[in-house]
This record gives sequence, structure tokens and C-alpha cells, in this order.
Amino acid sequence: QVQLVESGGGLVQPGGSLRLSCAASGFTLDYYAIGWFRQAPGKEREGVSCISSSDGSTYYADSVKGRFTISRDNAKNTVYLQMNSLKPEDTAVYYCAATVIRCSGLATNFGSWGQGTQVTVSS
Repeated sequence: QVQLVESGGGLVQPGGSLRLSCAASGFTLDYYAIGWFRQAPGKEREGVSCISSSDGSTYYADSVKGRFTISRDNAKNTVYLQMNSLKPEDTAVYYCAATVIRCSGLATNFGSWGQGTQVTVSS
């Protein structure tokens, strides 16, 4: 059974850090581009970051560039999203997703999704 499981969310103060994990089971992440998306209440799901399967190229939304870092550990079949200098506007449910095509910010291009993990940035 193909499954993605996110973890690492929580409550953090503005300026703090969190590291999200996306662990895969039932398939090997090596052959997939993995994206992180987020959805805040009342807003559409937006692409945050993506890492390609071929050469490990990374992509970031302008809103998180310089603060978030995506990485993958193929040996652990896991992708990470390191989030630093968090802001209240980063509050959302964060999802990881897999696609066999190249990275994009379009959620419709991703066929497998995790259940999401809540990130709340508040003082």
C-alpha cells in the first residue's frame, strides 16, 4: 500500500523553527519528485517547495525562499522540510505529495498525498 506520512508539526513562536518529515511506505521515493504544500483555513492549497527525483533540484515559493529548506534521504525513504524564521502567516496544514513527473506547484500534478500535519506559529 502506497502511503506518505507527515510528522513534525506543532506550535511554535514567531521566529522559531520546525522540521517536517515525510516518510514513504509501499514505494521508493527515489523515483518521485516530492512536494510540500500547505493550506490555511479559508485559503487554497499552495505549493511551498519541491525536490526533484533526478538531480535533487529544489524549488521554493517566494514566500518561503531563504527560510525553508527541502531535502531528501533516500536511504530512509524520507523527505524533510526545515522551516526557520517562522511567521504567523506560515500557519497551515502542511502536506507532502509525490509525483512521477517533474516538480511543479500544481497540486493536481501530484497523485499520492499524506494526511497532513498542523503547523501553528503564534506567540
